[in-house]
Amino acid sequence: MDTHPVQKTHGYITSPKGFRASGIACGIKKEGVRDLALIVSDVEAAAAGTFTTNRFCAAPVQICRTRLESGRAQAIVVNSGCANAATGVEGLADAEAVVAETARLLSIPPAMVLPASTGRIGRRLPLQKIKAFLPALVSGLSLDGGREAALAILTTNTVPKEAISRAAPGGRGVIIGGMAKGAGMIHPRMATMLAFITTDAAVSPATLQALLAASVDRSFNCITVDGDRSTNDSVCILANGRAGNQPITSPDSADARLFARALDEVTAALAEKIVRDGEGASKFVEITVRGARDSREARRLGFAVANSPLFKTAMYGEDPNWGRILSSLGAADIDFDPASVELILQGHRVFRAGAPVAADDASLKKSLKGGDIRIEVIMERGSAAERVLTCDLTPQYVDLNCI
Repeated sequence: MDTHPVQKTHGYITSPKGFRASGIACGIKKEGVRDLALIVSDVEAAAAGTFTTNRFCAAPVQICRTRLESGRAQAIVVNSGCANAATGVEGLADAEAVVAETARLLSIPPAMVLPASTGRIGRRLPLQKIKAFLPALVSGLSLDGGREAALAILTTNTVPKEAISRAAPGGRGVIIGGMAKGAGMIHPRMATMLAFITTDAAVSPATLQALLAASVDRSFNCITVDGDRSTNDSVCILANGRAGNQPITSPDSADARLFARALDEVTAALAEKIVRDGEGASKFVEITVRGARDSREARRLGFAVANSPLFKTAMYGEDPNWGRILSSLGAADIDFDPASVELILQGHRVFRAGAPVAADDASLKKSLKGGDIRIEVIMERGSAAERVLTCDLTPQYVDLNCI
C-alpha cells in the first residue's frame, strides 16, 4: 500500500479529486477572523458520521444524524463562534435556514447539505450575518480554499489541524484528506471537536460508516484534554468515488483494509494534533497500558491517569511524583494485584513488584523538561494494550476558560 504524504500547501481537505472549499469571516467572531467554512464535492457522495454522546446535543448534530440516514451528502457548512446548542426549536430552525440557503446557492437539494457549529453554548446563530455572507462563501469555493476552511472552524485552537494519506485499493490510487478543530472540552466518546474528512475513493455508505466508526474509536476516542464532553462533536466523511476504484462494499474486504489503514493515518494524526494544541498545554503525554485483560480495561486504566488533575498538574510542574500515577490506576475500579504492576516514566523504571525501583531523582526530573512525556504501565493480566493521549493542565487553561 502507498501511504506516503502528498505535499500540498493550500489545505488537505481539497486534495482528493472533486472537492472544493472556502473559509471567510462573517462577523460571528471578532472582525476579520474567519468563522464560516464550506466543503463541497463536485458530485453527490457517500457520507457517514459519528457524533457526541452528550444528551444536550446541538441543533446541527440532530440534523446531521437525520440527514445521514440516507448515507448521501454533497456539502458541509460549518460556523465557529456559536455552538447553536441548547437553543430549542429556534436553534433547529436557524440551522435548517443556513442549510436551505447554502443548498439554494449550490443548486443542490437541502438534504445534501450537512451543518456543523462550534463555539459558545446557549446562544442562537446570528442568522442574518451568516446568510448575508453565504453568497461570498459559495463564490469563493476553490481547490485552493482548504486552508482557509481549516482556519475558519477554529475556536481556542492556535493552529489549523490537517492531515492526508493515500492508499491504492485494487491498484487504483485514492487520497484521504482531513481537517479538525479542538483544544478544550476534549474527552473520549468525542468532545468539543469537529473533524471533516474527504476522499475520492468509491465506498458504499454502510461500509464507510463502519470504517469511520472503527477509525474514530481508535483515534479521537483515545484522547483527552480535560475530561469534558461537549454538545457539538462531529466527525463527517464524504467519499465521492472520483478516483475510479472498484467500489468498496464490505468492511472485511482486502480493499477495505487498505482504505482503513490510510483513514487511520488521517484520524490518528488529527487526534494527536488536537491534544498537542490542548488549551494552555505545554506537555504532550502518551500513556501506554500493556498486559491488560482486554482493550476496554487497558483504555480505562489509561484514562484514569490521563484525566487526573493531580497527575496533569504534576506534569506541568515537571514533578516526577509517580505516586500520582499509581494512585489513579488504583482508583480505576479494576480488581488487580498492585504487585503485578510495573511503571516506567520517561524510560525510567520507577515501580515494580509492589515497591519503588531505585532511580536518580535528578535525572528523572530533568527528563520531564521536554515537551513530550511517555508513560508505560505494564500489567500481568493478559495481552491487550491501548494508548491514550493527553496533555498537562496549566494556569493558561484556567485563563482561557474564564472568559
